[in-house]
Amino acid sequence: MTDRKDYISREKFMAELWRYKKGSVTRRHFLGVTGLGAATAVLGSAMPGLRSSAWAQGGIGDRVVLATWPNYHDPANFEAFTAATGAAVDMNVFGSNEEMLAKLQAGGSGWDVFVPTNYAVTTYVDEGLIEPLDVTRIPNYDAATFEQRFAGAGTVDGTVYGVPKNWGTTGFAVNTAQLGGLAKPTTWKEFWDITMAEFSGRTMVHDYQLTTIGNALKYYGYSFNSVDPNELADAEKLLIEAKPHLFAINSDYQPSMRSGDAWMTVCWSGDGKQMNRDMPEIEYILGKEGGELWSDFYAIPKGAPHMDAAYALINFLLDPAVNAKESLFHGYPVADSRVNALLPPEVLNDPILYPAAELLDALEFGAAVTLTDPNRAELMARFKSA
Repeated sequence: MTDRKDYISREKFMAELWRYKKGSVTRRHFLGVTGLGAATAVLGSAMPGLRSSAWAQGGIGDRVVLATWPNYHDPANFEAFTAATGAAVDMNVFGSNEEMLAKLQAGGSGWDVFVPTNYAVTTYVDEGLIEPLDVTRIPNYDAATFEQRFAGAGTVDGTVYGVPKNWGTTGFAVNTAQLGGLAKPTTWKEFWDITMAEFSGRTMVHDYQLTTIGNALKYYGYSFNSVDPNELADAEKLLIEAKPHLFAINSDYQPSMRSGDAWMTVCWSGDGKQMNRDMPEIEYILGKEGGELWSDFYAIPKGAPHMDAAYALINFLLDPAVNAKESLFHGYPVADSRVNALLPPEVLNDPILYPAAELLDALEFGAAVTLTDPNRAELMARFKSA
């Protein structure tokens, strides 16, 4: 694929991407300014078998609807998919698994593919909201090439409901240029303390109970997944105290961090990598007390309206060449050894993407109970309305 810098600087590209995502410019403008219109044609010629029957299934319709997370896909790959199949990718962006679950429970989502996190899959299965996958329709999925640690949650009672997308960590990002004489924070206790002091009015947290409550629990040394009423009460006290000092509660925090309106945020590792790549003064930090380790999956909701297109899109995105381009764009690791073989050493050795063992070992995978625990849901509601 032609290097995007032939067309536009990375900073300009990200600025245009934000404008396009928010509907401020047309698709034609975005493709023209960024050079992605030309890039799509180059991508198609650069990938052997792009139009092959391995994924470009005939008669899949003219659209496929994807529910996913912010800043999580390379637009050029979607353009290549559309060029090869005729099916446009309509993307719905969400900030939490609670939002995704509520939308599916309400019915009529119109989604064909969605991206649940490891701990949420069993809830979707229990509530009959997710299709078992026919892996024969995903020839690019090879279970043997995926690291089981990050792939196992997609299979429930021997049935595959999700195939691995990416994995990562949840830490925080800080604009070190704004620290002044302060030492760089390295713990969740320091994150919250600075939020309520020197960074008052400049910190963001996710609109997502798992991470926001979880990292408030870490302030006290509790489990990220705790549902203990007394421990949740301590976390709520901290969150309510911090609320007046926050810049915003929003899971799409990159625009505010890049503009300098926000100086620190709870952050997923890929977002941390994207910001650090473009603005080195923004550093990604894993709190020494621990936090979250996660993996995401491609899945199909029950009754997806464009089933053939859903399988075609998942299969396309799991093509190792496509998946490598995805990873290089969004900065999240892939648990597929075929993809890792295509990535440069500097990516595989990046400490943001692949943390030191002592930091990684302190992290916890989210627990299924946190998604449905009423106390956590009510705590988050009180925090947001305070």
